[in-house]
Amino acid sequence: MPKYKVRAYTEEGSLVEEVIEASNFNELMEKVRSKGLSFVNADEVVDTAPKEAQKEKDTKGGFTLFGGVGDRDIALFCRQLGAMVNAGVGIIEALEIVAEQMPNKKLAQATLEVAKDVSEGLSLSEAMNKHPNVYPELVINLVAVGEETGELDNALLRASEYYEKLAMIKSKIKSASFYPVFVLVIATVIVTGILYFLVPTFAEIYASFGGALPLPTQMLINISNALRANILYIVAAIVIFSVVFRLLYTKSYGFKKGVHQFLLRLPKFGDLVLKSSMAKFSRTMATLFASGVSIERALEVAGKVAGNLVIMEAVEKVKRDVTEGQAMWSSMEKTGQFPKLIVAMVKVGEETGRLDEMLDTIARFYEDEVDRTVEGLITLIEPMLIVILGTIVGGILIALYMPIFKIGELVK
Repeated sequence: MPKYKVRAYTEEGSLVEEVIEASNFNELMEKVRSKGLSFVNADEVVDTAPKEAQKEKDTKGGFTLFGGVGDRDIALFCRQLGAMVNAGVGIIEALEIVAEQMPNKKLAQATLEVAKDVSEGLSLSEAMNKHPNVYPELVINLVAVGEETGELDNALLRASEYYEKLAMIKSKIKSASFYPVFVLVIATVIVTGILYFLVPTFAEIYASFGGALPLPTQMLINISNALRANILYIVAAIVIFSVVFRLLYTKSYGFKKGVHQFLLRLPKFGDLVLKSSMAKFSRTMATLFASGVSIERALEVAGKVAGNLVIMEAVEKVKRDVTEGQAMWSSMEKTGQFPKLIVAMVKVGEETGRLDEMLDTIARFYEDEVDRTVEGLITLIEPMLIVILGTIVGGILIALYMPIFKIGELVK
């Protein structure tokens, strides 16, 4: 059972400190009152050194450091908390229960801290807002609206559904990119291994014959010699390029925007990037707007969630125009970044007063489009990669064995 170091005033007005065991904060308060003390504050006491070491490991290293809090973690958190609030469980007790069951240590620790802050008088949204690296802005906004309207459970369940769908979209995109990247990496390793280890062996054999080699074979041997002589420089160049690219991508807004523009212009794959951004944008707008969040605030959050700086800037322009009183569909059309389908449906939604329904329809449409685009890309990429890989490896093998077919001309 957890122990708490409690500071409280006695009936005589003296400040005392006492360690009290309690399973939750409510039980702790009951024990403090039963002792005739006036509560001031309390800190949890960690009993053993191994627990302290584990806590340090959870916060400074391991999965939490590299994995962070994912969409599925947030979806699980919102669904469990929403279900318990709906069942009538107190918010503090519900947060403590969720923290105990949460597999993500970073999220579990933050949830315990939120429970403590709520017990000290903060609202749930205010307490969650103290952890911006754990709880997404969208969840905090939905929780704030839920607290204001008295429908916190519905807001949390809506957030859970949103993040489950968002995780599905991201999973589809990863599945479309994982296969070609994996095949290209394996192909690069195989070709490098052939050039570095196998080709030199054949080169020594052919050199002993003394004859002139066919041009493809000689070119292959020259490439192999260059690779072996400069392998360290090549590896260093790849590492430096990767580090510089990552630094520029994370530190330079202009560079990152240029990369996002390039992705949008790629054949086939750019279409997937656009559709996934539209799916995330429309799903975010539909979720927030239907929950009672103002359209300006919904646009601000949706732009960040879209995942592409080009789209985000377009959404920011739409937000400015809407704040000045313009129709959202008109501003979206002016940016030139939104498909005509979205503009038309938003226009219908604004004119009929059913914008939330139209946004939900758009979201479902683009989520289905992402599925179809991913399946089409995988169907297209698989045979292309097989042909490319077969051509490269087959060309190397033919170049290696060509001299064998002319062995008589080579021997002198």
